[in-house]
Amino acid sequence: MSAAGKSIGQNNAAEVMIGLGVVVAAAVFLTFFYLHRAGGGSGYAIKAELPKVDGLGIGTDVRISGIKVGSISDLSLNPVNYLVTVTMDINKGVEIPTDSSLQVTSSGILGGQYISIQPGGDDKVLASGGMIQNAQGSADLMSMIGHFALGGNGSSSSTPAPAPKPQSLPAGP
Repeated sequence: MSAAGKSIGQNNAAEVMIGLGVVVAAAVFLTFFYLHRAGGGSGYAIKAELPKVDGLGIGTDVRISGIKVGSISDLSLNPVNYLVTVTMDINKGVEIPTDSSLQVTSSGILGGQYISIQPGGDDKVLASGGMIQNAQGSADLMSMIGHFALGGNGSSSSTPAPAPKPQSLPAGP
């Protein structure tokens, strides 16, 4: 075998080893990401029904007092009442009182949406599969801006509407 043939064989082996290292590193990264994102299977599921879930998706944060305590694992439309059933995976060790409330909120004017849970004062806590009864869906920011920009009456005109014309009365006998 010539020296050039030996060099090409060594280069191919080096490329194969580098490629194998990249594949192994990617597999480790994806496994870590999946286990971290899904909570590693440690936790429990709770649900809520919302009229609007604009901006939410699977993996969206669930927070209490600004701290992430879980994420959304499923969104499904109830065909009977057209409410969206939101299933959330809550971290193990975080107990949610049964009288807690939930709302969809944003991280700021340009921030992403997330679910904020306001814990109630009840001693009983939601079990796995439990439902938060007091839930408020997402607000339409553009509708709110339009409402306040137009003076809250839905009219785009700032001038008052003209008064109705008086009707003429028939002449008397």
